[in-house]
Amino acid sequence: MDLRKYLFSGVILQGVGLSLYAQTDKPNIVVIMTDQQRADLCGREGFPMEITPYVDELAYQNAWFDKAYTVMPASSPARCSMFTGRFPSATHVRTNHNVRDVHYAKDLVTVLKENHYKTALVGKNHGYLSSKDMDFWSEYSHWGKNKPVTEGERAVSEFFKESVGQCLEPSPIPVKDQQPARIVDEAIEWIDSQKDNPFFVWVSFPEPHNPYQVCEPYYSMFAPDKLPPVKTSRQDALRKGEKYQILAELEDASCPDLEKDIPRLRGNYMGMIRLIDDQIKRLIEDLKEKGLFEKTIIVVLSDHGDYCGEYGLIRKGAGLSESLTRIPMVWAGYQIKKQAKAIDAHVSLADLFPTFCTVIGDSIPVGVQGRSLWPMLTGKKYPKEEFSSIVVQLGFGGEDVPLDDKLTFEQEGALGHDKVARFDELNTWTQSGTSRMVRMGDWKLVMNSYGRGELYNLKKDPYEINNLFGNSKFVNKQNELLTKLVAWELRLQDPLPLPRHRYHFKRNPYNYHFSE
Repeated sequence: MDLRKYLFSGVILQGVGLSLYAQTDKPNIVVIMTDQQRADLCGREGFPMEITPYVDELAYQNAWFDKAYTVMPASSPARCSMFTGRFPSATHVRTNHNVRDVHYAKDLVTVLKENHYKTALVGKNHGYLSSKDMDFWSEYSHWGKNKPVTEGERAVSEFFKESVGQCLEPSPIPVKDQQPARIVDEAIEWIDSQKDNPFFVWVSFPEPHNPYQVCEPYYSMFAPDKLPPVKTSRQDALRKGEKYQILAELEDASCPDLEKDIPRLRGNYMGMIRLIDDQIKRLIEDLKEKGLFEKTIIVVLSDHGDYCGEYGLIRKGAGLSESLTRIPMVWAGYQIKKQAKAIDAHVSLADLFPTFCTVIGDSIPVGVQGRSLWPMLTGKKYPKEEFSSIVVQLGFGGEDVPLDDKLTFEQEGALGHDKVARFDELNTWTQSGTSRMVRMGDWKLVMNSYGRGELYNLKKDPYEINNLFGNSKFVNKQNELLTKLVAWELRLQDPLPLPRHRYHFKRNPYNYHFSE
């Protein structure tokens, strides 16, 4: 045999071996996302009912955050930010109707493919990705599976088509056909098909988003007479400004008995979360049984929250309250260091992509604005100042649109011909204008483009009723948060495109702005 051929073939074989090693040595990634799940309805935050027992225990044995925030309380902006690591002001996706306008240099799926990952979506998309971007694609929506095949899937789709904005009776869909159960079935089946390559799967539940439907036994688990009462009322909504008032009027037009129905809808919402918790348990315990848990990094989170009866409202839409902006976030599995309590850091949905880059040993792409959480998740040192605050954005710009009689709910599209609003909460009125919030410690500041502000001490006023903005007693704190908000706004100016000549663009490997 020709020596050169032998040496050449040996190099090739060695290269193949290294390539396979590089592929299989990287951890699998499982992102478990719910739609519209607020952060505080869980045992680890003191909620008195067993609504998330499995994820609570997962958090206690691994790591979790109690100051994790969405980038914007709307599905598409949030999901586009998760995959690009960029805030809505940079992605250009500031509403659910601007997905095609998404702007970025390189996203998570691209980086994963460059690192030889097999990728899958099982569940809700509502972002810019499509089936051609993933190796496996099984999409679900709030109206059932996009391409129903089985009798159970078709029955679910038919039920949702006939459903109004909310369901007050026990759902006729049995547990095995509820979307979270079917999504976990498919996710497990796809994971079982993976052999040599590391995998990424986005397990994306359309629930507990409306329509609020849940079957037994979950329906009775959270009966209205068992629930702790809400701490706010419709009167509090009316005090919080015109956008809340508009949303209240719209919800009343769509749901004439909303005040009476809210306790049952809250119970349904909580029952949906418990059903999801049981399905998350089934998925993660399956990973453990197959010996994959320690080889897989898992994150459980939501895209944004829900009023769940707060201010006499349901769903989302107006303002930047904690009920809408703060999200659950639990990390588990591969190299995650068990933390004694919630990690004391303000983090964002935009931080997922850069964290995964660090995990798999790749650099964070230019244009990414989120930061890697990997040092803190693995018990390493990190700059405390970097995570001392976080911002959330809201609004598609222009002037605020008041409740103008010239534009009716029907004309705008918020109400259908049947006067039923299935997705009324994101509309011209609630989403117009521009607002920003900054959370720092126990304090929170919200500003809009008119210079109107809100200042809350969340420790003393968790439901954000007592607006301290302009109160001379708190002027120093107000100025401190205003300074922090301006700094964030400057930091989040989109660096793309970078200068084409001479200038050197400096970045920290973790995308940190501050050092130790």
